[in-house]
Amino acid sequence: MQLRSIIKSKPAAKQLARFIPGIGGFLAILLCSTAGELVHAPLLMAPLGASCVIAFVLPQSPLAQPRSLIGGHLLSTLIGLCALAAFGVHAWSLALAVGAAITLMQLTRTLHPPAGADPLLVMLTGASWGFLLTPVLLGAALLVLVALGYHRATGTRYPTAWW
Repeated sequence: MQLRSIIKSKPAAKQLARFIPGIGGFLAILLCSTAGELVHAPLLMAPLGASCVIAFVLPQSPLAQPRSLIGGHLLSTLIGLCALAAFGVHAWSLALAVGAAITLMQLTRTLHPPAGADPLLVMLTGASWGFLLTPVLLGAALLVLVALGYHRATGTRYPTAWW
């Protein structure tokens, strides 16, 4: 069977299409990591890997839009930093920070599930206030820019709304 006929077959095309978002995630994490090394500042955190899943697999989702992706990470990180400063790290303060992040993301229309991990990350690592800028703001913004370029290159509409 020729490669052309394999690609044209619906099951094969469907399988091939499942690899494409992985390329977007690869590019986003590679760029964040490389740019961070060049500027000597962290531009990566684990929740951004989960953000890649939403941004590259579900680009039409409200959860993938720049407002949610960037805003959700900023708000949740800020809540984690405030909880850390005010209460320290306890089972109840970790739970309070995550609950507050979920509630405030909903109220501000910045719901982004991977950002729910940000307060835990902040509090368990003892992150400083600078964490809000790098890796959170710059990393999330860079991820959105990569998603924008990626989806333009693949012919997918993204974002559906900027803010």
